[in-house]
Amino acid sequence: MSAEPTGRQALLQVENLSMRFERARGFLRRARSIVRAVDDVSFTLHHGETLALVGESGCGKTTLGRCIARAIEPSSGRVIFRGKDLLQMSPAELKRARQRIRLVFQDPFSSLNPRMSLLQIVGEPLLINRRVKDRAELREKVAELLRQAHLDPAYMNRYPHAFSGGQRQRIAIARALALEPEIVIADEPVSALDVSVQAQILNLLKELQSMRDLSYLFIAHNLAVVRYQSDRVAVMYLGKIVEISTRDEIFDNPRHPYTALLLASSPNPDPRARKADIDILGEVPDPAQRPGGCSFHPRCPFARQICREITPELRESTTSSAPHRVACHLEEELDLSAFLAEASIQPLPPNPPPHCNGEGG
Repeated sequence: MSAEPTGRQALLQVENLSMRFERARGFLRRARSIVRAVDDVSFTLHHGETLALVGESGCGKTTLGRCIARAIEPSSGRVIFRGKDLLQMSPAELKRARQRIRLVFQDPFSSLNPRMSLLQIVGEPLLINRRVKDRAELREKVAELLRQAHLDPAYMNRYPHAFSGGQRQRIAIARALALEPEIVIADEPVSALDVSVQAQILNLLKELQSMRDLSYLFIAHNLAVVRYQSDRVAVMYLGKIVEISTRDEIFDNPRHPYTALLLASSPNPDPRARKADIDILGEVPDPAQRPGGCSFHPRCPFARQICREITPELRESTTSSAPHRVACHLEEELDLSAFLAEASIQPLPPNPPPHCNGEGG
């Protein structure tokens, strides 16, 4: 069984994508090492879905998102958007494709030019791509984009410093939507915001997805946010996807030890709940000096000799009835649900964040 959902059209296909950086080492900086930030990653994003990328800091999530948008040039692989490889496009073709794939960055302040007003920030893509005929039409379109982002169009002559963090992120979202994209790559869009404001932005993203029929590649590390926001989840570790399935399958039936340990490490919002003190051992290894075999084996409590010697492939799970792919030699043997139960892990709350449309965030 495939790990892809049925009944949805494939919009973006990532095939064997890799990104390698060369790094100088040593006292004289003459020695070179290769950092494999993204290593042979493949997945599909479907029309109208939200695919979340999760993992610890440094696992390659942001680099992968920027490679897909060609904000940085990947070393190898293919990114197929509507039947065409983004990495083989001419400059003119790529310019048109980039209008359909937009980015929303983590820090809503540094991503906005402090010397530009909202009219200039949100209207710049419209002017560059000649989507408006005159200034009156520009103001009209910017006003509509601001309204959709729950901002007052009367603010369009103000500058970023006059807004709160949540309002700045709304501005960034409005700018991303200016060219009517099909895919939005949201790189930790709420991690820099207060919790109450996070709920507002998440609800806004869902509202815009329904209104504009958007597909999201949602990069995050907050598992509660991921469970609320996503349709499918891909778990990354050291540049590779180690598990990918539907949201409920990942949270209720994890098949990779790393996924289970991420769930075990996440805080439970219920103050009455108790759980064992379980943490992922050690730190993420240096991507320039990867461990042999499975990259996770030095930190895995279940590791065996085969894990140290042979790199597992991402393959269909034999123990799951749902579409589910996992890269683990021991997937058939491990009972990770029992492991989580022994740790007294309570399921993350299914209730969505409160719906807030106030403009103060």
